Amino acid sequence: MMLTYDAVIVGAGVIGASCAMHFARAGLRVLVLDRAPAPGGGSTARATGGFRAQFGDAIDIRLSLVARDLLRRFRDDTGVDPGFVPVGYLWLAGSYAELGELRRANDVQVREGLVEAQLVSVDDIHNLNPNISLADVRGGAWCPSDGLLKPMEILRGCLDAAQRLGADVRWNTSVVAFERDGARITAVVTPNATFATGLVVDAGGPWAASIARLADIELPVVPLRRQVAITHPTRALPPTLPLTIWLADGFHIRVRDDRALLLMPTPGDPDDAWCDRVEPSWLDMITAIAAERIPALANVGLDRAAAWAGLYEMSPDRHAIVGFAPACTNLLFVNGCSGHGVMHALALGLLASELATARATTLDIHALRPSRFDDGDLVLGSSLL
Repeated sequence: MMLTYDAVIVGAGVIGASCAMHFARAGLRVLVLDRAPAPGGGSTARATGGFRAQFGDAIDIRLSLVARDLLRRFRDDTGVDPGFVPVGYLWLAGSYAELGELRRANDVQVREGLVEAQLVSVDDIHNLNPNISLADVRGGAWCPSDGLLKPMEILRGCLDAAQRLGADVRWNTSVVAFERDGARITAVVTPNATFATGLVVDAGGPWAASIARLADIELPVVPLRRQVAITHPTRALPPTLPLTIWLADGFHIRVRDDRALLLMPTPGDPDDAWCDRVEPSWLDMITAIAAERIPALANVGLDRAAAWAGLYEMSPDRHAIVGFAPACTNLLFVNGCSGHGVMHALALGLLASELATARATTLDIHALRPSRFDDGDLVLGSSLL
């Protein structure tokens, strides 16, 4: 006998888990499928856990504000502490042109209700983070309500809450095909079973395009490798260090579990294969930059064996894709977050549940619709990386 669900969610990362929780809360009978053997087998476990509302475009700021409200209620709602600590985000401008970009972004932030976000002087930056070199720094931007969270705890809380509400979560289960009736998917096929459904959610993260291809749809989401360096345990920096970002090259630092995490985007390798590789030359570069910009780390070595890589899910305009596929009316895309998936996961799950149940959405998400790429109507405005 074929089991029937209101919704089948493909992908049990943090976004799929958030969808499952919100769908179950809305009264839907939910099945979640993931090819990994256990939670955290995809990109969520590789996320470093930053959370910010300091973006340069309205839709990302709005997503962050909704997500922040849900994050603050998360422990009461799920029983799991998401580890949210508002240490703040501190952006550094190395030129007056970059300072102008931060100023334009701040204008949008304040207009969207992020009134605590502010521009800061070099003296302010020294007071906020006295551990960094201010050579060539012209000013910056600061938001004290931004901070850090624990991606795997959010994943755990969402999955636990969804299952308590009756969601069925199955691991080691790949989706190999969809059965169609015209413009609608009628069933999801796995190697061992077929499940009838009224709705399919593509929450496949970096692998979302391969899921869409099962419905003969080309989804413009590609994986992009990002590398993370980590120091040996150190007390050279305080645990409350603001997440500090140099705007020019995206180099940034945060502290987690008495270690400093060091990151800087570099041209990555779009690749459907999972990639743990961290380039030794990249670690050499990060070591040199860190010693120059954070003098306190000059004598703190990298734990090279602990460095890791993960995958972003990149869309053409670096913004999430949320909405029904035009060519398949019950295939709902919730992906393409371009490095912001963990921080926006709670908001995206809520919005997806509203779309799934034909309710008015908390936010106007027309700008994130899948058809915008064919329409030539990409989201404009800087995401500040």
